[in-house]
Amino acid sequence: MKTPKPPEAGASKESTRRRFLLTTGTTTVVAGVVGFLGATARFLFPNVLYEPPSRFPVGGPDDFPTGSPTFLPNQRLFVFNSDAGFYSISSICTHLGCNVNHVASGGFACPCHGSQFDANGQVIHGPAPRPLAWFGLSLSSRGELVVDQRRIVEPDYRFKV
Repeated sequence: MKTPKPPEAGASKESTRRRFLLTTGTTTVVAGVVGFLGATARFLFPNVLYEPPSRFPVGGPDDFPTGSPTFLPNQRLFVFNSDAGFYSISSICTHLGCNVNHVASGGFACPCHGSQFDANGQVIHGPAPRPLAWFGLSLSSRGELVVDQRRIVEPDYRFKV
């Protein structure tokens, strides 16, 4: 026959087990609430994507030689100075966003997938679905040409200084 355990030893083990389970459960609930509040706070303060400005100076009119394009790699555009005036064309291919190259014949060619554009940026050979964008120009108070990428203009646009 088994001898009964003293009541204090069994109560002590039971109490320790209950304390452990209570502590573990409380810690789990608190961690879940803290995680939920952290995710909620993260949602309330979303990531902000700082994009470059869509209106920016590109230089003085004298910086652009007459008759030849000037490629501005940081802005991804070409600035032309013709006898009729200044104009700017995006260098971003409308197919997948590669930089197009200006070719000797006066048009543009995409080195990535073979799209070809005429001198006005119109698609000659795909896969590009749309022509290259033309951006409006203006003159700043400091005498610099300013490109406005929010202002899309027609291919016959020329800015006279």
